[in-house]
Amino acid sequence: MSALSREVEQRLDQLQVPFNAAGVDPYGVSKKYLRTAATALGHCYRTYFSVRCGGIENVPTQGRAMLVCNHSGGYAVDASMLAAACFFEMQPPRLVHGMADKFIARLPYMSTWAARVGQLTGLPQHARRLLADERLLMVFPEGTAGTAKLYKQRHELVRFGTGFVRLALEMKCPIIPVAVLGAADAVPTVANVYWLGKLFGVPYVPITPYVVPFPLPARLTIRFGLPLSFEGNGQEDDRTILDLVDRVKAEILALLELGKIDERRR
Repeated sequence: MSALSREVEQRLDQLQVPFNAAGVDPYGVSKKYLRTAATALGHCYRTYFSVRCGGIENVPTQGRAMLVCNHSGGYAVDASMLAAACFFEMQPPRLVHGMADKFIARLPYMSTWAARVGQLTGLPQHARRLLADERLLMVFPEGTAGTAKLYKQRHELVRFGTGFVRLALEMKCPIIPVAVLGAADAVPTVANVYWLGKLFGVPYVPITPYVVPFPLPARLTIRFGLPLSFEGNGQEDDRTILDLVDRVKAEILALLELGKIDERRR
């Protein structure tokens, strides 16, 4: 057994997840699937992308919390590395639940894998239940419009949805702003083909300078900001909610700027 495999086994045993005797939790998350996924992500995190991680101490080691992150890079390279950071950098490790786009549930192979490693369809009831069970939730408010950004737009933020703020207020849940840099270097998108995406049942197919959108071994950086806690119950007027969304966006933009400064110094 390799050193990585042994580490994955140890960290799986440390997860604060109520697996039953068959290694499955109440959401259908499978220890067997997690073992395979974590091993593959570990190679990507440690070697292929050589991820640099800062501020992981801002993520609570237990209890409900929401990681709110920028999105870029053609597809969810950033999401997978963010989940890997919480598994490999935290002590004890934490399982991150993502709110997967609805098209994932229509893809036979991907839908099974997503469910077995804790990535549920992005419905409010799923997010609410996860937070009620004190889980760690990962949210990308830009949605697929974020991953569809072209390479030249990689450090910009497109329109954020507002549902994550209402949910955080309702569930009394802290928001941890997160910035991921380098995903667009891994998949440098120069165009998106939407008609081709429809043929495959996905929103679009990203096109890179080398045509096929296989990820390059670019170095990624993940920066976790300080937790944000807002007062309210989720029923606030739209203007109030938009102001809070803008505060979260400002924190993520500040983290992106810090990350860009670090990149220039290296």
